[in-house]
Amino acid sequence: MWILFAVGSAFFAGATSVLAKAGIQSVSSNFATAFRTGVVLIFSWLMVFVVGCQNAVSTITPQALVFLALSGAATGLSWLCYFKALSIGNLSKVVAVDKSSTFLTILLALIFFREPFRWLTGLGIAVMIAGTALMLEKGDAKKGERGWLFYAAGSAVFAALQSILGKVGVQDMDSTLATALRTVVVLIFAWAIVLGKKEGGDWKKMTRRDALLLVLSGITTGASWLCYYRALQLGRASQVVSIDKLSVVITLVLAFVFLHEPFTAKSMVGCALIAAGTLFMVL
Repeated sequence: MWILFAVGSAFFAGATSVLAKAGIQSVSSNFATAFRTGVVLIFSWLMVFVVGCQNAVSTITPQALVFLALSGAATGLSWLCYFKALSIGNLSKVVAVDKSSTFLTILLALIFFREPFRWLTGLGIAVMIAGTALMLEKGDAKKGERGWLFYAAGSAVFAALQSILGKVGVQDMDSTLATALRTVVVLIFAWAIVLGKKEGGDWKKMTRRDALLLVLSGITTGASWLCYYRALQLGRASQVVSIDKLSVVITLVLAFVFLHEPFTAKSMVGCALIAAGTLFMVL
């Protein structure tokens, strides 16, 4: 079952990226992050009551709360970096760099969870690195001076930390409740950034179209999280993260269809290598 949940997480994450990119045309990336996090919060707590696990709040240990809070903070930082990169750069390239968090997550899982490292895992990492490199063009290093590459890399680092901290936090509790609790932390963190940068007035600039896209992005994010943390609870972190990163393939296809971003032969090869690398790590 963990594989099905991980695939579901990848699909919804891919849809999230496209919706989010399309929905930040009239507002700042920080405001967009905070706005959609509010939608995720509503969605995640709705699922808590649907599942009926709200009474389990009283049984949560202090250790679990600490790790969920840290995971939420890492998620907030990852999202702020990710949305900033999206507002500057090409979606397909931002996603490719962001999903390199897979390598760091696997390394951290080896260190902290003593998860087994097989030769297929090493091969998968090498293939995914090659695929990510092919997704970037020669001129991207220069473009990185304008920020997108820096923010995309930051998103990857914090996403890896989020996965490891989240894995610890959901060990002894319902994954749906864990998702809802950490979303509270993300929301507080995101709005603190918005208010600190005095971007709260962006709601006046937001068009109905952007609002709708960000709401849909929040819903797909909530669905992705619910699937992701259920998969983490059932499976090994390194394998769950590997399948989840297939979202980069889904994102590239959706970006080509709906955002009309270029999909060159080089990008197709890179995309295929990322998918192949994922398969190697799951086998």
